[in-house]
Amino acid sequence: MGYAHEYADAVLHRGRVPMEPADFVPDWPDAPRKGKFYPGVEPYALPDGDDVHAPAAAGLLPAPGRGAEGGFTLPLLAAMLKDSYGLTGRRLGVQANSDLPGLPLYPHANWSRGTAGGGGLYPVGVHWAAGPSGPLTPGLHYYDVHRHAVQRVLTGDVTALVREALGPDAPAPARETDQYLLLSVKYWQTAFKYNSFGFHVVCTDVGTLVQTWRVWAAAHGLAVGPVFWFDETRLNGLIGAGGEEETVFAVVPLAWAGRPDGNGSPAATEPPAGPGPAVARPLAAPDPAVRHRDLERSRTVIGFPTVRAMHAATLAGATDRPAAGALGAAAVRPPAEERDRLALPAPALPEVPVRRVLRERRSSFGRFDAARPVTPGELSAVLAACAATSLGGEADPGGGGSLVRLYVFVNHVEGIEPGAYAYDPDDGGLLPVVPGAQGDFLQANYFLANYNLEQAGAVLVPTVRTAAVLDAVGDRGYRIAVGTAGAVAQSFYLAASALGVGAGVALGFDNVSFVERLGLAGTEEAPLLIMPLGHERPRPADFRHEIA
Repeated sequence: MGYAHEYADAVLHRGRVPMEPADFVPDWPDAPRKGKFYPGVEPYALPDGDDVHAPAAAGLLPAPGRGAEGGFTLPLLAAMLKDSYGLTGRRLGVQANSDLPGLPLYPHANWSRGTAGGGGLYPVGVHWAAGPSGPLTPGLHYYDVHRHAVQRVLTGDVTALVREALGPDAPAPARETDQYLLLSVKYWQTAFKYNSFGFHVVCTDVGTLVQTWRVWAAAHGLAVGPVFWFDETRLNGLIGAGGEEETVFAVVPLAWAGRPDGNGSPAATEPPAGPGPAVARPLAAPDPAVRHRDLERSRTVIGFPTVRAMHAATLAGATDRPAAGALGAAAVRPPAEERDRLALPAPALPEVPVRRVLRERRSSFGRFDAARPVTPGELSAVLAACAATSLGGEADPGGGGSLVRLYVFVNHVEGIEPGAYAYDPDDGGLLPVVPGAQGDFLQANYFLANYNLEQAGAVLVPTVRTAAVLDAVGDRGYRIAVGTAGAVAQSFYLAASALGVGAGVALGFDNVSFVERLGLAGTEEAPLLIMPLGHERPRPADFRHEIA
């Protein structure tokens, strides 16, 4: 067993045995930025994206692309980036989260995004490796979320290098394009708050972003799937990352409209290249690399040994791609016995534009009100959306299997007795696990004060057989196991948004208590999140940023 097994066990038990350094306190005044800052690198504004047609969110379930347009275009990609990770509004409402006192101050403003982020930190950097078939000058472009723009940090076609790093056995979409999104994470951006737990959080954040793109692309008749096995050291060198400080977590190939073959087509125009980023050398040793460096805001940056050890563990074997279907061994198993089950209505979600679903996504933070219970139809729709979630690409277990099982603690759902249930996605039924009211248990095993879980209509708990994933594909599989949980969290938020129901996701709970409560010992199922769902108190006091 590799180091990732030890880390997964430490995460599971952190509610009872704090992860080292147990006495760490975040230095909030010295916190890092929520994004990179490249001084002197000129930004090129992307199309606003608001004029791109926003179809319904395809049931919020990933679906094969219809390919009507043949692939992405610049307006489509710009709209997807803005709807997923761009700043689309300001959140300032009366709620119960601990950061509320500082939010009225502009320097502490909380800007909303379509994608959820662990602790609101958003550590994922998006780098677009653009080849000649695309609309930009070939090169490496960093997506600046604050200005909805790209900064060209390297000029010259580097997509052959990316393809080589992905390997000759990479999935076909990765071999047949010259447009890639490289997803990197800055460990310090999360570790400054969560220290050793930060590696777990960034895995979750990558999963939420990938799931947003999958839902958004499916709504527009396209498909995306991440690649997790590649020469990570080589791609880190390309983006100018130090490896232990920042690393490429995943690569998302993009099919591009108008690309007739594997050789690319003439590039469209953009503003003149001008002075600035250095022109890349030919693709021979040494590899081209970004010379610009992100200017860190924090005066003190700490490298936590546990985070570095997990980085090293998931870096080892980065090019050793598992056999197709290897993840199938980690798929959740069917119920061991037949039990009486409670039927739910067939799942159905309203035809809500995907952009609206993303713009209205938010955490409820103490706004739940049990006076208006959740309906069985609402619960069924959210459960079905979560159960159908997969990161796709190399994270797909194949064979129709799933890496996730869902449990639900029912508090206030019309016509359903309180209790803990297992969800069977095959027939949409609930299998009783623990009868009776669950509110006291839920609140006693939650660490924070920003939710009253008893007031939620239901609390969903996704589990992943994390140890089985690691056994199947090695330590690098930790990114997939926890990233899949992050993808489920995003599906949960978006389904709730489509229904107009309040939602929240939390990582601060006693995982072991849930293992004991649900009888999961011996199954390898690890509860990774708790996700309260419920209607909110009427007439909330919110800041209307769009008319301010």
